[in-house]
Amino acid sequence: MTTRSLLRDAAERAATYLESLPDRSVAPTAEAVAALSQFDHFLPEHPQNPAEVLATLDELGSPGTGASAGGRYFGFVIGATLPAALAANMLATAWDQNCALVVISPTTAKLESIALRWLLDVLHLPPTSAAGFVTGATMANFTCLAAARHALLQRAGWDAEAQGLFGAPPLDVIVGDEVHVTALKALAMLGLGRARVTRVPVDSQGRLRADSLPALTDRTILCLQAGNVNTGAIDPLAEIIPRARAAGAWVHVDGAFGLWAAAAPARAALVAGIENADSWAIDAHKWLNVPYDSGVAIVRDKDALRGATAVSAAYLVQGAEREPSEYTPELSRRARGVDVWAAMSALGRSGIAEMIERNCRQAARFATGLRDAGYEILADVVLNQVLVSFGDDETTRRVIAGIQTDGTCWCGGTVWQGRTAMRISVSSWATTNEDVELSLAAMLRVASEIHALR
Repeated sequence: MTTRSLLRDAAERAATYLESLPDRSVAPTAEAVAALSQFDHFLPEHPQNPAEVLATLDELGSPGTGASAGGRYFGFVIGATLPAALAANMLATAWDQNCALVVISPTTAKLESIALRWLLDVLHLPPTSAAGFVTGATMANFTCLAAARHALLQRAGWDAEAQGLFGAPPLDVIVGDEVHVTALKALAMLGLGRARVTRVPVDSQGRLRADSLPALTDRTILCLQAGNVNTGAIDPLAEIIPRARAAGAWVHVDGAFGLWAAAAPARAALVAGIENADSWAIDAHKWLNVPYDSGVAIVRDKDALRGATAVSAAYLVQGAEREPSEYTPELSRRARGVDVWAAMSALGRSGIAEMIERNCRQAARFATGLRDAGYEILADVVLNQVLVSFGDDETTRRVIAGIQTDGTCWCGGTVWQGRTAMRISVSSWATTNEDVELSLAAMLRVASEIHALR
């Protein structure tokens, strides 16, 4: 089989997989998961036919996947992949470019620069900000907080990258009680610690309480949130950020999905003032719907980001243009910027706004339908997140399990301020209003059946 015919076979299999999603269970069946054991054999002694390898991968692997690329997956704030981004990803994979330097890949470096400029524009962030493509929110938070550490310690006369943290002036880190685990993981990897942070109480929606903030100084990193992972709630940015900036503190915003509200005119007021922060972390594989993996670390101070991440060596040829590797922890990495460029090209400004608004309306429809049926919505629905309780904790857990087993849609469970809840995350371009109604009917049917058994 030639490379051309193999790639055609892969494309046909991929298209067939995507076309099958509306008609299959969103969760893989028990039989499909059990069949994955057939992958578990010794490494072949001799080369295998590539076409047979691909067939095995598809025939065993595809049925064992969750249908997160379809329209009825509402777990973990996972978007699908826009067709333009998927096709661009396939072409960029064929290019097989190392995106570290312009001299290695002028095309991907150019597209990355353009995509970053577009992102700053559509999100209304300072146009002179520096940014880099990373794997996701964890590494975006890590990269931004590394820049914060660099800047604050440099201000105190300490070179963290050269001298390390032994004997460094102490930094204070302040987070809300609803801080996302990825921010805590980033702080741990940076040597700033998970346990030594100051945690600030939050309100009933999960927003950091401005009236409970401790004193801020020029040795403070303040981590705010745009888009609570359970409720979608956004910290009071316009109230807090000016206070922090006046004190000389560094303000970082974990905006993995909530920052995209800035791109939708009807939602932009929710993130008013966010442009005055010092750094922002976003996921493009959430609400922009590009393939995994694709996060973006954005920092107002270009020198702070480069100071934390840039490296030099005699063989790393530096040109006059922006060198991608100076703004990310990695050197070798895939061409993430191509996917983002393709998605934004295909959608345009109005398409991005429409996708976000549509998902928010769909989330509101879930909340209304569940509330009208007598179930409790535990937080205001401000973006794309819905929290619902079906009664006591045990009943709610049984309903969640029943919905997952039913297969019409997939939602996950969480614990919200001491109560078990089901979380509905609507972040896929592929979700239609028909998907919502079909999924809502399944939720109500399963919940009714479980309540009838009590």
